[in-house]
Amino acid sequence: MAVHVGELIVGRYELEELVGEGGMSSVYRAHDTVLERRVAIKVLHEHFSRDPEYVERFRREARAIARLAHPNVVTVIDRGEWEGRQFIVFEHVAGENLKAVIEREGPLAVDTAVRLACQIGRALAFAHQLGIVHRDVKPHNVLIDATGTAKVTDFGIARALDTDEALTATGTVLGTGQYLSPEQANGERGDERSDQYSLGVVAYELLTGEPPYTGDNLMAVAMRHVRDPVPSVRDRRADVPERLDAIVAKAMAKRPEDRFASMEALTAALESCVTEPAEDAQPRAQDEDTGVIPPPPPAARPATVRTRVAPPRRSGLRVAGVLLLAAVVLVGGLLALEVGFEGSIPGLGGDEPTPVRVRAVADLDPYGDGIEHPDEVGLATDRDLATYWPTESYESFDKDGVGIIVDAGSRVALSRIVVVSDTPGFQATVLGGASRSADFVDVADEQELGRRTTFDVDTRGEDYRYYVVWVTSVSGSAHVNEIRAFAAQ
Repeated sequence: MAVHVGELIVGRYELEELVGEGGMSSVYRAHDTVLERRVAIKVLHEHFSRDPEYVERFRREARAIARLAHPNVVTVIDRGEWEGRQFIVFEHVAGENLKAVIEREGPLAVDTAVRLACQIGRALAFAHQLGIVHRDVKPHNVLIDATGTAKVTDFGIARALDTDEALTATGTVLGTGQYLSPEQANGERGDERSDQYSLGVVAYELLTGEPPYTGDNLMAVAMRHVRDPVPSVRDRRADVPERLDAIVAKAMAKRPEDRFASMEALTAALESCVTEPAEDAQPRAQDEDTGVIPPPPPAARPATVRTRVAPPRRSGLRVAGVLLLAAVVLVGGLLALEVGFEGSIPGLGGDEPTPVRVRAVADLDPYGDGIEHPDEVGLATDRDLATYWPTESYESFDKDGVGIIVDAGSRVALSRIVVVSDTPGFQATVLGGASRSADFVDVADEQELGRRTTFDVDTRGEDYRYYVVWVTSVSGSAHVNEIRAFAAQ
């Protein structure tokens, strides 16, 4: 039985307008006559509603999606059956989908593009925590409401076909091939890492105005995802920071194991690229809670390092056997360090400093490829001495440095920073800055790190919110297991 505009579904939802149609379902704007509100209804095509296996899958997934109470997810309101047809009722989002925005605006401002990608990433990360994988992340499935908030929809509810069928059946999942991960294009079902790849493709399109791969048909495009190298955003748009380009490329890595550890890690890396608001500006509570996009500030620029005294440049050769032996020997030492770490620091005397809780928020690699294990930065302040943020492994360290940024929460003049590492022997110093995108200046003397190293910090009367443990020389990989901060009383 066909469904027509004007019909009243289950005596409650009056269909007002057909707003979208695909190979498996149709979407209508409707009026909820009980609660007097506008809603959106997805109605399965009749032949799928007659398939018991698919109906059960539809019901099961609808129940799962109903748990996704998140500001960046379109809310499921109701599910039911009407004259043999399965339907889902969603909140109505007054706006347009992200694909329409891109087609109208072209490449978006860098900060706006990143903020949208972050909102999508937060929605997907929340779904992944509940064991729900989208599997069809694309701009068409992201709605932008009147406030500029991105809301992800269509979490695989109407996805019964396998990848090969979806690519060959006429009109089945139009446009999906442009956003499919390589593993999905090869016939695999896809998992959380596949959503990560698709979000990387969406981010690429937000920044350049076009998807990374095109072709004569969906199959040709899908095969390019499998075979072609990952394109650089900066090759299409030079004002995109190298760090952001590297993050998008990592999300789009051909092998799932080469992508970020999780959607949360990818989102955190993207968030580190957003230009920060002015320190004296008071963000609205709504922005914090819903992720509404404020008017875009000036384009972000990569953080730079400006030292008052240039640290010496050193190079080193990796000695894998020595580092491995050192790691084994230091296991007992790290366990011992955990005892009394919350107490006083040896050598401070009678006046104990005030602990300042810092949070690792970003990696810093302005002289390299712009990325230095961003998905692991949180491990440096997780209060677990067994975990760590690592640098890349260097056979020859031929740049000024790499680092990890910690946030003190507000501007403060730290007096000491303590670093624990299970790879002693590398050189490092401490830098300070008012924001993550500001120039950082040195606030401590460079020294060789041991298992536990105290840096005497001198901010010269300045209060900084952000501090950097800045590695200036390393052979192999340097580990930062834990960072603690203190301010003078």
